[in-house]
Amino acid sequence: MRIVVQKFGGSSLATSAMRTESMQRVRETVEAGLAPVVVVSAMGRQGDPYATDTLLNFVYHTNPEPDEANTDLLLSCGEIISAAIFAEGLRKLGLSAAALTGWQCGITTDDVHLGARVTSVQAERLWDLLQKGTVPVVAGFQGVTSAGKVTTLGRGGSDTTAAVLGVVLKAERVEIFTDVDGIKTADPRLIPDAPTLQVMSYREVVEMGHMGSKVLHPRAAEITMEGGIPLQIRSVVHSKGGTLVGRQTQTPFDGEQVSDRVVTGIAHLGKRAQVRITGASNFHSSGLGAQVFKMLAEAGVSVDLIYMSPDLIAFVIDQAKVDTARRVLTPLELSVKIEVGFAKVSVVGAGMHGVPGVMARVVNCLEQEGIPIYQTTDSHANISCLVMEEHIPRAVKALYREFQLDRI
Repeated sequence: MRIVVQKFGGSSLATSAMRTESMQRVRETVEAGLAPVVVVSAMGRQGDPYATDTLLNFVYHTNPEPDEANTDLLLSCGEIISAAIFAEGLRKLGLSAAALTGWQCGITTDDVHLGARVTSVQAERLWDLLQKGTVPVVAGFQGVTSAGKVTTLGRGGSDTTAAVLGVVLKAERVEIFTDVDGIKTADPRLIPDAPTLQVMSYREVVEMGHMGSKVLHPRAAEITMEGGIPLQIRSVVHSKGGTLVGRQTQTPFDGEQVSDRVVTGIAHLGKRAQVRITGASNFHSSGLGAQVFKMLAEAGVSVDLIYMSPDLIAFVIDQAKVDTARRVLTPLELSVKIEVGFAKVSVVGAGMHGVPGVMARVVNCLEQEGIPIYQTTDSHANISCLVMEEHIPRAVKALYREFQLDRI
């Protein structure tokens, strides 16, 4: 049985016309002799009646400090509605289809509410439906604990559901349908004619996701990478094309070598705050450095772009976590300076590993534009710079030109 997992995001389900297009993609898959397993997000975006953010606002309006288990139960409803509607739409097209919640298709998670991780999948019910020729339509973003409590998987959770099912079912591929025709070399809102990447490595997609690209959640790319399942990012309104993601180093389209591309794309992430901590004689020997990061972790504050020396700790956090960070760090009686209004702009590419001069090009490019850099970090596949949020458009466009991403 040749299984394809097909995930449809909220924008692909927001209107009757988009849902019809999405269902056509499933029918085409069946007609091609493949066995689709559909995963759906909640319909629409914030403001739409069944969207996740709409439900979240509803519960916070009722009680600003809601119980997390109750919140998870409410949030799971958006995807369940989508699954039922989508399954009935497929049945109207003449296909056999059945809607399933996350727990009905066997997804078990840990006990963390609003950000659970999948621990196991008992896929017997899915296999039973597939062997009968029925299309399972799974509510994404959700599972159940061993104690029977409903959980949700956090932002991008439907991508994670699709990736996990793809690995468990040993699917031929996982297809992520969205409102763009694949992963672009830069945000099309800033560069409308940015070309679509025909092929990417898993690592590049993971880096793009962590650096701010919202097309695919990085955890889903990591799961499929670990399982060796190819990914395809596609537009819901086109039957062909998209971005292929896998371990392959050569595109089946035109022979371009991924490893020859020093930089694959530009990503950015706004609403960052920079934290600078001084006041210790030596952060290393005093143990205060470790204490700072431990206390922030326990408070749920994620840190990025970390710099640490004997007399200075600097890092970046989500702007929404500023009050939490300030409250956590105040008892240490250190000098804590927190500034908001920053953004992280990153160049991403598996081909930059071991290539000298990439950082020099990035720094020179931004300097030529008069864009100050406040902090940097790098890995084998990305270089990130902290800049002021107001400089995002100029920084992205300058780096796009510098690395000739219009020619990919």
